[in-house]
Amino acid sequence: MKKRTLMPVAGLLAAAALVTGCANTGMSETQRGTAIGAGAGAVTGAVIGRATGHNNTARGAVIGGALGAIAGNVWSRRMEEKRVAMQQATQGTGIEVSRTPNEELKVNVPADFSFAVGRADIQPQMRPVLDQFARGLDANQVVRVVGHTDNTGSDAVNNPLSVNRANAVRDYLVMRGVPAARITTEGRGSYEPVADNSSEAGRARNRRVELFLRDTQPAG
Repeated sequence: MKKRTLMPVAGLLAAAALVTGCANTGMSETQRGTAIGAGAGAVTGAVIGRATGHNNTARGAVIGGALGAIAGNVWSRRMEEKRVAMQQATQGTGIEVSRTPNEELKVNVPADFSFAVGRADIQPQMRPVLDQFARGLDANQVVRVVGHTDNTGSDAVNNPLSVNRANAVRDYLVMRGVPAARITTEGRGSYEPVADNSSEAGRARNRRVELFLRDTQPAG
C-alpha cells in the first residue's frame, strides 16, 4: 500500500527533472523559463494534492504545472528583455552579459571599461553601460555589485580597493535613479581571478566589476 502511495509523486519528480534538464539546452530564455516553471509547479502541485486527498495528486500536478509555467514565462520575459538590451548596448566591447544558473542577469565589465590599475573611479566609457543597466529597472528587481582586483599589491590594498570599486558603481547607479536600498556591494579583492595573473592581459581581465540583477518576485 505504501509503495503505491509514493509512486505518483516519485514519477512526477522524475518527469520534472527531465523537463528541467531539457530546458537547459536548445531553448530560448522564455521557453526555458516556462519549462522550468512548469516542472517545479507540477511537483509542488502534486505534493499539495497528495497531502489533501488520495485522488488529488494528478489534478494538483496539472494546476501547479500551469501556474508554474505562467510564473516562469513572466519572469523570463522580463529578464530576457533586459539581457537583450544589455547585449545590444555592449556589443563588441568585451563586456560579458549572461544568465546565471540561479537565474540572475550578470554583466561582467573588465578593466578596459571599468577601472585603471589601483583606481576606483569609473572610467568614462563605462558610464553608458551603467546608464543602460539602470534604465527600466522595476521595483521588484535588486542589484548586487561585486568588485575585483588583480594580484598586484597586497591584500591590505586590494581588499578595500575592490570594495571601493563596487561602491563607486553603486553610487553611479543611485545617481541614475536606482534606489540605494535595492543595491548591495561586495569586494572580493584578488581572490576570485578569472584569468592568469602572470600576464598583463590576464590581470586586466581580473581587474573587473560584476553586476548581478535579480527579480525578487518571479511571478510578476
